[in-house]
Amino acid sequence: MARSLSSILLKGVAGLPAARLTTLASGSFYQPGMRFSTTVPNDPDTHEDFRPTNKLESSGFSLKDIVEQDVKDNPIMLYMKGVPDLPRCGFSSLAVRVLKEYNVPLSARNILEDPELKNAVKSFSNWPTFPQIFIKGEFVGGSDIILNMHQTGELREKLKDVAANQEKPE
Repeated sequence: MARSLSSILLKGVAGLPAARLTTLASGSFYQPGMRFSTTVPNDPDTHEDFRPTNKLESSGFSLKDIVEQDVKDNPIMLYMKGVPDLPRCGFSSLAVRVLKEYNVPLSARNILEDPELKNAVKSFSNWPTFPQIFIKGEFVGGSDIILNMHQTGELREKLKDVAANQEKPE
């Protein structure tokens, strides 16, 4: 009974117009009467204000430079899926929760927004997975390592001066 019900349901979904999209080319989809595109054309008739731009190219910085600067300028730098207030992965969420226990300033970048940034961070740290945590310019590891350091007390020692600097009035 359950198998025949799921079969009927699947056939019903396959018959819906949205399920009949066909790919025309990279980034374009066609459905009778509609066309979807995930790329922006570089149309010469498009006004300059509306053309896509690459801020990184015009800045003179490479992604490697940005990652180096992030790690150097921020006592705790976290490259994660999502943002600290809304992690998009359980491991990223775990890393944020552990670090927030120490009341330290937390800087983060969402690697899901830029695949090139994700690759730049991987090559910078020589580590394949995320989140990636840097403390005082040093790559520490991912959420499993941070959790283990928290449980053994090693993380408290590593963050002691960062937390102390946070508590001092200016």
